[in-house]
Amino acid sequence: MKNIVVLISGNGSNLQAIIDATTSGYIDGKIVAVISNKATAYGLARAEKANIPTFVFSRKQFTDNLAMDTAIAEKIEQLNADLIVLAGYMKILTPEFTQRFTGKVINIHPSLLPKYAGLNTHQRAMDAGDTEHGMTIHFVNEEVDGGAIILQAKVPIYPDDALDDVIERVYEQEHRCYPLVIEWFCSNRLCLKNGKAYLDEQELASQGYAFE
Repeated sequence: MKNIVVLISGNGSNLQAIIDATTSGYIDGKIVAVISNKATAYGLARAEKANIPTFVFSRKQFTDNLAMDTAIAEKIEQLNADLIVLAGYMKILTPEFTQRFTGKVINIHPSLLPKYAGLNTHQRAMDAGDTEHGMTIHFVNEEVDGGAIILQAKVPIYPDDALDDVIERVYEQEHRCYPLVIEWFCSNRLCLKNGKAYLDEQELASQGYAFE
């Protein structure tokens, strides 16, 4: 059984999906800690309700980002984590952190990367007149929202959609797909080799596994 550490900054809806999937046995892994850079993150309450240890690392406690990431990395190593899951962690990780855990960090991003890296992805897709949007799960490297893509799922954007309609559609796919990818990793089906994502020993396409 793999040890999982989840990093969050906010509400933790993806964290909840992962908690549910580990509790049910869908994921053959254990969440050994939830770490947040925000003491007010509601995801911490979700973790505490599930009896998962929580840790808060606030930027103001450290001289710089590297010092903060080093402290988090040391905690993660103490926890013997096999997988680090970024679930709405709204702080850019230092290269030193990502290199220390190469192949062990995955992230979920609300767009069809490489489109719309960064913030406000749903609004940017709508403003561009896109007819589809979606989410991407990828390994993390030093490039923001970069790294080998593992899986993408698309959702439609309809002409009469409000922003919340699109957000909800993407959330639905995130909550379905993130536990799936984590289970792939925990069952040794998913790995990173030479900067490429492999599933069942087959290199995935550049846009990852297309989840329908």
